Amino acid sequence: MRLKTLIVSILVLAGLSVVAFIATRPEAPASADARLNQPLVASAAIEKAMKLRIADGGKTVELTRQADGTWRVPSYFDFPADFNKLSGFVSNLTDAKVQRLVTTSPERIARLDFKDTKIELLDAADKPVLSLVLGKNPESGAGRFVRYGDEAKAYLASLSAWLDTEPKNWANAELLALKADDIAKIEIPFADGPAVTLTRAKKEDPWTAENTPAGQRVKGDRISTVLSSIGTLRFTETTSPDDANAKAAAAHQRVFKVETFDKRTVTIAMGRKPEEKKLKPPAPVDLGSVTDLLKKDDKKAGDAKKDDKPLTPEFETIPAGPVFVTIAHSDAAAPVNALMAKRAFQIADYTFTGLPQKAEELFEPAPAPAPAATPAPDQKKDTEDKKPAVTK
Repeated sequence: MRLKTLIVSILVLAGLSVVAFIATRPEAPASADARLNQPLVASAAIEKAMKLRIADGGKTVELTRQADGTWRVPSYFDFPADFNKLSGFVSNLTDAKVQRLVTTSPERIARLDFKDTKIELLDAADKPVLSLVLGKNPESGAGRFVRYGDEAKAYLASLSAWLDTEPKNWANAELLALKADDIAKIEIPFADGPAVTLTRAKKEDPWTAENTPAGQRVKGDRISTVLSSIGTLRFTETTSPDDANAKAAAAHQRVFKVETFDKRTVTIAMGRKPEEKKLKPPAPVDLGSVTDLLKKDDKKAGDAKKDDKPLTPEFETIPAGPVFVTIAHSDAAAPVNALMAKRAFQIADYTFTGLPQKAEELFEPAPAPAPAATPAPDQKKDTEDKKPAVTK
């Protein structure tokens, strides 16, 4: 009887313990934020985007995706976008990770400098696929505070991308990218003589010229340098085709012509307004006071020094203008033809100044022909022994 009572008491106590635990147990911890340790921007968002908009410091730039998958910069004359720059920026977004949830407090969020710095991805209907608002950098450590749209959450992400809002910087500066191995013929002009035309039948063949000076040959490495200079052109600036410097450059061009093994031709004309020397206008004369004038009038001709020389005219030098290039491709569909119709293109000065200025720069002394082999003494004796005997 006592044993039964004891068992019942134990069961009752156990039940009360369970009830007490359930009543007093702590609440389950809230689930972790789903964005933590995930890419700041998912690849799926990039694939849906038809427009990239970047805003910072009161300036905004937009890039738009075309039907063929390429991107353009509408605010810079609708130039093609620089693929390497764009892909690098996108990689920064997808490689960055959301490291932690910083705060959901409006007061604390306000202290993280979320203003007008944004990265937005939009779809074909111009509706947001993703909107990131960027705050300041943390005082210690790397990364940047970010918000998704107008959510009341601030995160820290491992983002280090530079937000470039200059439209020209997003345009592809490449004008021409000819491979040297594809060139079969090149015509190089000179101001003080006829152009030199060089050809080769195959890419591994040496270059030859019709009028190679006697005892010389074409300098292959110099031709390679020329092909590199005129075949891989990038612009540094663009202007209106009516720009005065562009028109002046057109009057002083050197016109290079290249032909590929598949018979495409490209004409590259580059030039600049040359340096000028102008006579300086006479300096304004300080007449001085009336007293000084009277003293000058009183001077006698005999007071002049016998060794006085006439004044030498002074000249001022006006520097050469910027270098401009014009390109014409035989393939009407080549993108460079459309670009040339839009703007005048300025290129780096060294591209132009580094080109050969005289025809002799293209040639070098040909190696002397190898002397005829002289038979060794033993071979000479054997040769004499084998001569037929002469019968008188």
